[in-house]
Amino acid sequence: MPHSRFKGAVQGESVLAKDLGAVVWSQRECHGWSQEALAERANLNRSYIGELERGEAIASIVTLEKLAYAFGFSASHLVDQAERLAHSQVVTGIELTSIAC
Repeated sequence: MPHSRFKGAVQGESVLAKDLGAVVWSQRECHGWSQEALAERANLNRSYIGELERGEAIASIVTLEKLAYAFGFSASHLVDQAERLAHSQVVTGIELTSIAC
């Protein structure tokens, strides 16, 4: 059975959106930036950065491009990192994840 990209049929909550938020948070921390600093670099609102990091907002393609440019890599790299996180293995009930800076 294929892995579902969505959990909670009623809510339609995207696993990828949450994992993208974790990647944004991790990359921001690796750069030593506050949410405000990333928001300025990406020309986004600081509160929106927080919503993305918590998986409460779903980034558009334009937002992905802005974030990727701020971090210095491609939008596809951001999505790839999030997909890798989404497919990370679960070992004895604990999800092991690694997001390299």
